[in-house]
Amino acid sequence: MAFLQRTMNRGSVSTGYEIENSLKLESDNSEYLDNRHHSAGNRRTWTLSFWIKRTELGTTQKPYDSGNVASIGFLSSDKIQIENTTLYLATDRVFRDTSAWYHIVLLNDSTQSTASNRAKLWINGVQETSFYSETYMPQNQDGNINSATSVSIGGGGGAHVNGYMAELFFVDGQALAPTDFGEFDEDSGIWIPKEYGGTLSGTSIKLDFSNSSALWEDSSGLSGNGTAMSGNNITAADQSTDTPTNNFCTLFPPPDAVTGTEPSVKEGGTTMFGGVSSTQNAFGTMGVRSGKWYFESTITDDGGVATNNHNFGVIDPEQITYVMTSGRDIGASPAGWACASNSLPRNNNASASGANGTGSLAENEIMGVAIDMDNGKIWWHRQGTWTSINSTVGNPANGTTPAFSNLLTATDNFVIPAGGFYVNDGNQTRVMNFGGYAQAVFTAVGTYTDANGYGSFAYQPPSGYYALCGKNLAEFGGTA
Repeated sequence: MAFLQRTMNRGSVSTGYEIENSLKLESDNSEYLDNRHHSAGNRRTWTLSFWIKRTELGTTQKPYDSGNVASIGFLSSDKIQIENTTLYLATDRVFRDTSAWYHIVLLNDSTQSTASNRAKLWINGVQETSFYSETYMPQNQDGNINSATSVSIGGGGGAHVNGYMAELFFVDGQALAPTDFGEFDEDSGIWIPKEYGGTLSGTSIKLDFSNSSALWEDSSGLSGNGTAMSGNNITAADQSTDTPTNNFCTLFPPPDAVTGTEPSVKEGGTTMFGGVSSTQNAFGTMGVRSGKWYFESTITDDGGVATNNHNFGVIDPEQITYVMTSGRDIGASPAGWACASNSLPRNNNASASGANGTGSLAENEIMGVAIDMDNGKIWWHRQGTWTSINSTVGNPANGTTPAFSNLLTATDNFVIPAGGFYVNDGNQTRVMNFGGYAQAVFTAVGTYTDANGYGSFAYQPPSGYYALCGKNLAEFGGTA
């Protein structure tokens, strides 16, 4: 599974250089950036660098597009394709890790005498050399990219990105290497960002997504870019703190369900929607076996089905197949712990002993979960009031009255976040909040961070509990 691979950047390495923000993009909302150059730049030599975190696979997506005729993007096969006039490259490799950030660097230099040196592609610092289709420009050809035509970021030709983009550079007139933008961490070997120390001139672009009121703002300081960048359906709410230097947990597209059509994952990996079967679930990209963790969830559309049938919590990832193929909810698993929206925590198909139900949760009302993986305990809150066992309210901060205390004994594996619908007619929507991208249903209630200053939560995480993100995982343990 994606979250078990450790070859990509999960933002859990201290880099000495921080990328503070990213741009969340969603195809359903037609979110992308547009720009038009007044005049052409150097069409023979340029370098493009950007970071991207995918949250939906199997669709054509174009992070960078020039005039709808030249682009770099993902095919529906999840391979990377590059087109620029007569240049055409398509990788043999597929890129399906939704738990991590990819760093993509494309060099175009048609002045080179050797054809294969006229375009080079690096992913996370490693050059791609295996292509199932490979055609290079003639020497000294002017390509369409960097001509006097429109440029789209995140949605060229309607091929919208689903996920996050961070720190994009288009460098006019320079043939650069990936080491100008990143480096391998000497301890972990993971490719990490570093500050670009070179120059920018001509039609160069730098997007750091730091200005929430104008996320399309070009911070290169140049006037040669012509008409200013604009945002299509981009608002301040699309700014995220999920970045290559602090990667947050998201939901990954669930495997096929024998019992029906699985739900789709939307809105930067924070929403599960649709799917039709007796039970549907989605799962988080980060797992933990130690430390104390907090995240939130709500139902924004119950589909006309009582919300007490909807539940969320954590599960041993080895139980995913069981719940997906048997039509079971998270709490039915022997190594799954979930609380339904009527505040009845369940594990191994049984409610917590002495648990007091509080009635069905209304749409948009917030629940939260606190997981103490140092002591194997778990609590849920409803609108800020923690689980009650035998009329005693739980307290995660001091470790008292948990709903369950068997997280370390029921499994010897780590656990991952999970959420689902018990009865589903295809219209239900569950929204999760891991802190990196908090939707308006959460920020309308509150914007609390954890003690390290990470995340944005509707309710204050209990003292000693932290957001599921790379920086915290590196400090307190877990599996990113």
